[in-house]
Amino acid sequence: MKKIFLLVLVVTLTAFGQSVRLNVPYERFVMKNGLNVILHQDNTTPTISVNTWYLVGSGYEKPGRTGFAHLFEHLMFEGSKNVPEGKFDEWLEASGGSNNGSTNTDRTNYFEDIPSNALELALFLDSDRMGYLLDAMTQEKLDGQRDVVKNERRQRYENSPYGMAFPVLVDALYPKGHPYSWTTIGSMQDLSAASLDDVKEFFKLYYAPNNATLAIAGDIDIPTTKALVEKWFNEIPRGKPVPPQDRTPAQLYEEKRIMFEDRVQLPRLYLAWHSPASLTPGDAEMDLLASVLAGGKNSRLYKRLVYEMQIAQDVSAFQMSQRLSSVFIITATARVGHTLAELETVIQEEINKIKTEAPSIRELDRARNQYEANFIGQLESINAKADMLNNYYYLTGNPDYFNEDLARYYAVDPKDISTVALTYLKDDARVVMSIVPKGKQELAASNSTIVSTEGK
Repeated sequence: MKKIFLLVLVVTLTAFGQSVRLNVPYERFVMKNGLNVILHQDNTTPTISVNTWYLVGSGYEKPGRTGFAHLFEHLMFEGSKNVPEGKFDEWLEASGGSNNGSTNTDRTNYFEDIPSNALELALFLDSDRMGYLLDAMTQEKLDGQRDVVKNERRQRYENSPYGMAFPVLVDALYPKGHPYSWTTIGSMQDLSAASLDDVKEFFKLYYAPNNATLAIAGDIDIPTTKALVEKWFNEIPRGKPVPPQDRTPAQLYEEKRIMFEDRVQLPRLYLAWHSPASLTPGDAEMDLLASVLAGGKNSRLYKRLVYEMQIAQDVSAFQMSQRLSSVFIITATARVGHTLAELETVIQEEINKIKTEAPSIRELDRARNQYEANFIGQLESINAKADMLNNYYYLTGNPDYFNEDLARYYAVDPKDISTVALTYLKDDARVVMSIVPKGKQELAASNSTIVSTEGK
């Protein structure tokens, strides 16, 4: 049944003298094959963004068969039944458009940014690869893109300074078999082991219209766009129901102190904790905590480590929000002549301090203002707006969650920051990881156990 929403939500945030009005009207309907469609009209410029989310990321894969979602991010551009290899990019670029895709633990997305007169071309291209990619899939294409992905892994991880940090970190954070315990790009062994039949079965299950959402935002006419979507996607058959994902919460019951050597000049320290899932209570507070600790040159850790003591080259903190659970990470690189033990001591002092003494209103407002500026900046982009509509629908069932999302940050008071630090930044439930130059193990944080990067 068709559902239509044309909403104008107004949120007045009087506690801090802020008045935010976000107007993102949309219309949503579900096709008979299960494809969820979200339309947002914005005639500011004669451009459109067509954004398709397949509700599959690396967190839906199985041990021994990892990297498939990211592999398909490449294969989906290699031609389908009615689009010869190489023509996807060529035809879009000839129309003045551009395209790309991305994969994370929770979803894979593909988008086209086009002039408004090229909408039907984009819909034809997206529908053809959704419905008829396997008609053009060959062993040769699989082998070619498998090699591309392997080379990408070498460039981004194995041959990049500090590149193996994330694979080693997630391996330490999660138990074996947890959906987040491997990297999105997969392992070399799993990529090598993927057969053509494995890949086809993965596509049939996860790339069906009933496991996808299509957000179209920009200079569109709603009735015309609906008719075009029906024209190009209507005949694609519904797929089998997608099995439920393992949602076992990830927890650490001890502190893990690990290290490995790398081809780097300076040692780098990582501290990581499990934290609240995206858009759940505590998630916004952790974002603001990250900003108070290391969000810019006025933040606590930057002032102490980089400016005052001059023992760190850089420092950062961020809340990596994900659907099942998130990770809070602090990273700091030591300056020449200093050790990661020195950096850890200062970081721990600041963590202890914020657990017992709430940040000032000025600190919190600065963090809030930074977030709001970035949030509003995204809304200036049709591409970002289409992606946010898909994200909000995936996580909440409500595509227009913009006001509710932003309001979370203005509902936080300084004591809440101390509370989440005390609750989640536990000394006995974290990973402390050191990456040190070859032959310089003495620069690591104390009591670190050497781990191997092989097979990560």
